[in-house]
Amino acid sequence: MNDLQTASADLIVGRGVTKRYKDRRALDSINFAIEPGRIVGLIGPNGAGKTTLLNSLLGLQDFEGDLRVFGLDPRTSREQLMENVCFIADVAVLPRWIRTRQVIDYVEGVHPRFDRAKCLRFLDQATIHQDMKVSEMSKGMIVQLHLALVMAIDARLLVLDEPTLGLDILHRKQFYKRLLEDYFDEDKTILITTHQVEEVESILTDVIFIDHGRIALQTPLDVMGDRYTQVLTSADQVEAARALKPISEQSMPFGKSIFVFDGADRAALANLGEVRTPSVADLFVATLKGEVA
Repeated sequence: MNDLQTASADLIVGRGVTKRYKDRRALDSINFAIEPGRIVGLIGPNGAGKTTLLNSLLGLQDFEGDLRVFGLDPRTSREQLMENVCFIADVAVLPRWIRTRQVIDYVEGVHPRFDRAKCLRFLDQATIHQDMKVSEMSKGMIVQLHLALVMAIDARLLVLDEPTLGLDILHRKQFYKRLLEDYFDEDKTILITTHQVEEVESILTDVIFIDHGRIALQTPLDVMGDRYTQVLTSADQVEAARALKPISEQSMPFGKSIFVFDGADRAALANLGEVRTPSVADLFVATLKGEVA
């Protein structure tokens, strides 16, 4: 067994993970697990605990409870852990005087799994040449430089905190396309936080909803489609829908309503109106309103 392989099938396991800041709990005794070979969306509003959880996973802060990544405790084995983890934050900065070539040289010198040729291929697509200074780059180009550096590292766990912040919609779509085609495989796991849920939904295998430091929901997307149902009802079916105890209700024009149900019989719901599987964004809103476990 590899010395970084967990005893269980899970790549990341958290039990009772808690982080306190004075009298506030940024993480409130959360339990969760992430299997290898998955693309997981960590989704929550500002201040929900997303960054605190990522910092705990990466060994950047202390916490209470038990948290294992590759079977290692991030608090005591961070150096070993980071040999197989790559991370890019939305606040990552580079000195304005540094040139692209110097940045690549530095990363190549500190990370044994960095592939210089792959990095240069990514940069060619972004029209960033090696002699260009950071001060000469647009905000979007700087983001693409960060992404090229990170994606050229053959890490088993890639952690992306708002990875496409600052990129226009075209470059955001290109990034996620490259993430699937040039980076992800069954031996890698990707954990993404983003506010642009609609743009990543098509690549996610799992979602974790977090709010007020608590896990509101964790589910694979294929299970989500079986468990949750969204129904658009006409005005005369609203009361019948309410009687089936939906987890959320949204009023629409002309007396119509959109309901989200957990575990309800789809055949019965079809009698009430138009039935479909909720999007991740719609389920997120419904879950936080109802605090579904």
